[in-house]
Amino acid sequence: MKKFRWVIPSLLVCVLLTAGCGGGSKKDKIPDLSGNYPPAYGDALVEGTIADPAILNPVLASDSASHAVTGMVFNSMLRYDKDLKLVGEAAEKWKISQDGKVITFQLNKNIKWQDGKPLTARDVRFTLETYLNPEVKTAYRSNYTDIEEYAALDEYTFQARYREPFAPALEKLGGMPILPEHLLQGRDINTADDFNYKPMGSGPYKFVSWKRAEAVHLEAHPGYFEKPPYISRVIYRVVPDKSVQFMELQNGSLDMMDLTPHQYQGEGKKANFTARFNKYRYSSNQYTYLAFNLRKPIFQDKRFRRAIALAINKKALVNGVLEGLGREGTGPYTPSSWAYNSKIEPIPYDPGRSRKLFVESGCRYRPDGTLMRGSKPVEFTILTNQGNRNREQTATIIQSQLKEVGITVNIRIIAWSTLLSEFVNKRKFDALIMGWSLARDPDLYNIWHSSMTGEHEFNFVSYSNPTVDRLLVKGRKTFDRNQRTGIYNQVHEIIAADVPYVFLFVPDSLPAVHRRVLGIKPELAGIGYNFIEWYVPEGFHKYQK
Repeated sequence: MKKFRWVIPSLLVCVLLTAGCGGGSKKDKIPDLSGNYPPAYGDALVEGTIADPAILNPVLASDSASHAVTGMVFNSMLRYDKDLKLVGEAAEKWKISQDGKVITFQLNKNIKWQDGKPLTARDVRFTLETYLNPEVKTAYRSNYTDIEEYAALDEYTFQARYREPFAPALEKLGGMPILPEHLLQGRDINTADDFNYKPMGSGPYKFVSWKRAEAVHLEAHPGYFEKPPYISRVIYRVVPDKSVQFMELQNGSLDMMDLTPHQYQGEGKKANFTARFNKYRYSSNQYTYLAFNLRKPIFQDKRFRRAIALAINKKALVNGVLEGLGREGTGPYTPSSWAYNSKIEPIPYDPGRSRKLFVESGCRYRPDGTLMRGSKPVEFTILTNQGNRNREQTATIIQSQLKEVGITVNIRIIAWSTLLSEFVNKRKFDALIMGWSLARDPDLYNIWHSSMTGEHEFNFVSYSNPTVDRLLVKGRKTFDRNQRTGIYNQVHEIIAADVPYVFLFVPDSLPAVHRRVLGIKPELAGIGYNFIEWYVPEGFHKYQK
């Protein structure tokens, strides 16, 4: 389950639930879905995650495991609803000036931090100052640097004035998770570990504990301004292997997980599974990619990168790794985005053309079929994260396919937090298989603009194209949807042609949830948008307090 926000983008030890939840579990009791069960408070939901969060401060977090937790603990002024429309969360109402430069938010006066202090416009001001502070190690600063002035006009009114109209302003500013000024003012947020690893927010759930590489425990915030969530406790269990997660789901140690395509199509179709779990399938706004470190000389020739793309059979990846539950990638947008350029075709699988392009890029073939660059055989290493079987399988298939065109590929599987901190952030990699989970507004400045290549920023492949830079800036200044669509269609086309990534596939989302959990209503936004409405009826609670 994820509280529906704008996710970044998008991650052994088995913990006894009795140790973490304060009580044992009962044998499965499944409500008769033909019955009429009113909502009830209580019980817990245990979700499996393959990755441990990196940090629990949303300003500093850059991974989906961290944002899954912080999305439950913190509020923003706005959020997306079931139809992917922006609606109020901490803000009751908002107004954009006629020239598009000024946004004024009126906050709900009944929101309190989880320590009982009121959330005010001063907290919003402090949070924005934190993002804008050049000493803060955040990947999101560029979302706010076009703001010229900002102020807390009174206790519950916040206003920001932009230098010029900024199209994503409502999503970026409205979607900014709000930090408590009274706990962080005057501190170095980068080293405020008592907060960064034990956060305190105003959201529907309160942080309880975090045992690294095992579990994060949250409990319902009884004073939450909308209403307390029905489910009393949420536990994110770190189980880095999807096969182990699935076994634990079936034996009752987990209540929810994202299924692999094989699990969805195989055991997930059997009667003993469907009797106990509901499965969901819907289009995602995420994609999986093979990224090249463009600082490495071997990857600096576009022809060489395209030759690699031509040697990868993406259709086979969709059919094999995803078992048909997804589609081939074509560029930096997915089909669920209004910015998606439907005219761009996937780079075809063509090993013959691939070999010719390698030669055109300055490589040569030895008689034994080994591809040479100068006096050395072409060889590089793909890194990906531990526990994601889809990515591991993808790496293995790509390794085999590139061997067919004379390239030696090595594979390293690394724990998620280490992969981010020691390799991605420090740019110590040849190639990566990872994924992005994109925001609904198609502004991709943070990922593709040439200025965003710093250590904690998202353009970690060091991509640079002046035309893309210009278009990304133009897209931020254009409000007309049709004009923005045209701009981002060009961005899609150019980046696809430059091949800084091989855009592999767009997987479907495949969550499974125990059938005792009611109130789940699949919509355009998926299932997590209304998590505070999920409940377990009286008499069907599994976990004791």
